[in-house]
Amino acid sequence: MNSRRWALAASYTVLVMGVLIVVGPFVWQALTSVKSFQDSVRIPPTVLPSPWDWSGYAKVFEAVPLGRQFVNTVLMAGGRTIAQLVFCSLAAFAFARLEFPGRRFFFGLFLVVLMVPSQLFVIPQFLIMQKLGWLNTIQALIVPGMFSAFGTFLLRQFFAGLPRELDEAAELDGCGPLQRYWRILLPLSKPGLIALAVLTLLWSWNDLMWPLIVNTDPEMMTLSAGLATLSGQHNIEHPTLMAGSLIATAPVIVIFAILQKQIIEGIANTGSKS
Repeated sequence: MNSRRWALAASYTVLVMGVLIVVGPFVWQALTSVKSFQDSVRIPPTVLPSPWDWSGYAKVFEAVPLGRQFVNTVLMAGGRTIAQLVFCSLAAFAFARLEFPGRRFFFGLFLVVLMVPSQLFVIPQFLIMQKLGWLNTIQALIVPGMFSAFGTFLLRQFFAGLPRELDEAAELDGCGPLQRYWRILLPLSKPGLIALAVLTLLWSWNDLMWPLIVNTDPEMMTLSAGLATLSGQHNIEHPTLMAGSLIATAPVIVIFAILQKQIIEGIANTGSKS
């Protein structure tokens, strides 16, 4: 009995430490956002603001066009997410449920792309955007992220785990490949689609390098790129930066909190069948 109590106490201790490690930075961020600049750079650092100063939230709207950048971020994240749900699900359906020459070979190429650092694609993609005249545009933010090998792999594993009898029954009813995809397999893959949608949304919302490279006009920047410009060479307004970061982070935290069950279920089901 004592051993069980010790094991339970150890489990709770580990969980509490994990919560502190994960939640601690967000709490520090929120407290720093309501500090004065002098209070934020004080040594030794103080935990609670003294006094509470909310001017950082006003300054961030003065420093960058936060409203416009928020709209740019929503358009980029939404465009990428919708496009990946369409293109990745179609490719995943083909790899999982259709028979065609070289299927395994081409799927292997997709897996190879997962091992290539994304930074290697930056220069070619930038040159393409430049040739198209898309620098400082919304489409430059959306188009390179409309498809992903990870999304194809995730949904392919999910489609492969569905019973083959569904295809056979649909074929007997006269359904073609696209009808099987749209009417049968896609509705049954809702957890996988939600998982991909939220992961793509989070990745796009937090994307910094590509928006910072392709769009240099503050009016066409995303939130992550716009907030990066607040870090000066010699002086950083920590309360202003933390206030902007908190505003930018809040929407994705809410989305993840609402859909976390579907995300876990969708990812867990991807490994049920290869």
